[in-house]
Amino acid sequence: MLLPMRLLLILSSLLPLLIAMLASADCAQAQLDRLRKNRPVEQAIVAETPMVTISEGMFAMGSDGRQALEDERPKHQVWLPSFFMDLYEVTTEQYAPFVAATHRLVPWQWNMVDLSQHGNRPVIGVDWADADAYCRWRGKRLPTEAEWEKSARGTDGRLYPWGNQLPTKERANFALGARFSYSQVLMPAQSYEFGKSAFGLYQMAGNVWEWVQDWYDASYYENAPERNPQGPEQGPFKVLRGGSWSDLPKYLLAYGRFKLPPETRNSYTGFRCAKS
Repeated sequence: MLLPMRLLLILSSLLPLLIAMLASADCAQAQLDRLRKNRPVEQAIVAETPMVTISEGMFAMGSDGRQALEDERPKHQVWLPSFFMDLYEVTTEQYAPFVAATHRLVPWQWNMVDLSQHGNRPVIGVDWADADAYCRWRGKRLPTEAEWEKSARGTDGRLYPWGNQLPTKERANFALGARFSYSQVLMPAQSYEFGKSAFGLYQMAGNVWEWVQDWYDASYYENAPERNPQGPEQGPFKVLRGGSWSDLPKYLLAYGRFKLPPETRNSYTGFRCAKS
């Protein structure tokens, strides 16, 4: 039976896209094959990111200020036990051995990665499950939303990781538009000495949004437990923190919240790990 002409036209218009997708997948697979062949997995594993101890105790989470959004209110006291937090965001060089060892689906835009040039850039294009699996592979876990905010904000209620001064290009990577390139918009994970948090962590504002453990609930702060909150039990969205290379300064606030479906992969999102 002959296909209608309109259907043939539609199929023909989709052909270049399908070819491009297959080529991209082939390129990414070839890169992993080279990694496995030339650098055995046990040799390819990069030294783990140094971790910083975040001391136990209380801190002020959220905000009551005029600029605070509804889901960032009310400001409330939270107690956390001590924990460890990665000093840097997880990089492509660290993520590559994980993909090689586990045969996990490569991140979105992985075909653009050149480890010799981009190895110190944060990995992007990972969904929440990817980030969770990587942290577990390292014997760690994703931080809770409360742990992330304390790590970024300290205990003095500052607005940004570095203090209360507005973001500048010396403190964070932000407001670079929407066109992605590993070389042109992402900065090395160890950049911005003047932007470090109260605990000395790098890139807690800008560069990439960071997945955290919690499900998202706009009203969660109203009834959240004071001691070590773990977030809602379920929901359609996961929480992200910190802002990205593309965002305006208001998205870099240490108490700012963002949400995405957990299966989202994009050029704005990465992660770091924590450990109890």
